[in-house]
Amino acid sequence: MDVPGRWKDLDHLLTRPGNVVGPGFEPDPALRAFLHDDCRVLCVGAGGLGCELLKDLALSGFGQIDVIDMDTIDVSNLNRQFLFRLKDVGKPKAEVAAAAINQRVAGVHVTPHFCRIEEKPLEFYQQFQIIILGLDSLEARRYMNQVACSFLAFEEDGSPDLSTIKPMIDGGTEGFKGHARVILPGFTPCFECTLWLFPPQTKFPLCTLAETPRSPAHCIEYAHLIQWGQERPGHDFDADVEEHMRWVYDEALKRAAKFGIAGVSYQLTQGMDNYMMYVGTDGIYTHTVKYEKDAACLICSSGVPLHAPASSTLQQVIDQLQRDPRFEGKLQSPSVSCGPQNLYMHGIFEEETRQNLQKDMKMLIGGSHAILQVNDKKLLAPLRCRLTLSDHSDLDAEMAE
Repeated sequence: MDVPGRWKDLDHLLTRPGNVVGPGFEPDPALRAFLHDDCRVLCVGAGGLGCELLKDLALSGFGQIDVIDMDTIDVSNLNRQFLFRLKDVGKPKAEVAAAAINQRVAGVHVTPHFCRIEEKPLEFYQQFQIIILGLDSLEARRYMNQVACSFLAFEEDGSPDLSTIKPMIDGGTEGFKGHARVILPGFTPCFECTLWLFPPQTKFPLCTLAETPRSPAHCIEYAHLIQWGQERPGHDFDADVEEHMRWVYDEALKRAAKFGIAGVSYQLTQGMDNYMMYVGTDGIYTHTVKYEKDAACLICSSGVPLHAPASSTLQQVIDQLQRDPRFEGKLQSPSVSCGPQNLYMHGIFEEETRQNLQKDMKMLIGGSHAILQVNDKKLLAPLRCRLTLSDHSDLDAEMAE
């Protein structure tokens, strides 16, 4: 039996409107029962962030929680990962964290999974209503972003199918700093859309993306993250200092003008609404920024633009896909389909579809435009491509628009 009044504060959020809920929220006492009995939440990671997340989820009314982590407990974890004790050193983090929550919070059931996230099939992740990340690895976060986006389907007009959206919450900490964002695949920028914000990676150099900004946010963050350090070395950026913000705004305006980008405003420079940064080094400071969705994102877009000559065969289109630098390292032996039609498939259908390789692509798709589904064993989910077939003059005019 619940202690009377145990969920009073939660009921204040769920049973009445307020300024912390979205426009589509409908207050209902049944929401608490849904959170406790029917809503399954996956917490990815049981370390510094994961321990906090599990505690907060359990105390916020969520009754069915799973946690996945591949690590075991080290002595160095004990100073901040409060669900662990000295006797737990050497044991799996997921199992110890789950047992601690199950023991301390009545009515909550946490199921542990001691393994790598890549070991679980997509069907495992499909069963959860929400995925929350407590990860520090950039590659692991990119992988989970692909998982969440892999369930996304689109309507014929390219809009996302609402029933296929898998919400994911991403966060990270470093010392007294932290950030959090909510990712709604198909609506908000996914993790891959804003990957350019992170420090240079071996396989994802920041300089390449910094040279081709596409949005006002790119210009602002370039001025903040790159220009500030280059032009004002030794000066710490402080968003509470108006002169600092004005400098970033002025530099972002210059960069936007150089690349023909509109929309840079002082309000946008100060911050908007879908990414929150917390800094507690000297006092408390929070900063929110609105990031923009990348319409050509390989992971969450309705289709990546792909242009090919009008006379292309299917084999030539596949060859072009494999040469495309955007897909470098992602395509080894691609299979291609268009709607329900298998154009070329590896495996048991290879012999049946091989004859299509030398056929005219325009004939195969019945026109000059089509959405292709590209599958490859290196891809976590199918890659969608918006194919346009045209001669070079038409192609040059189209790409110039």
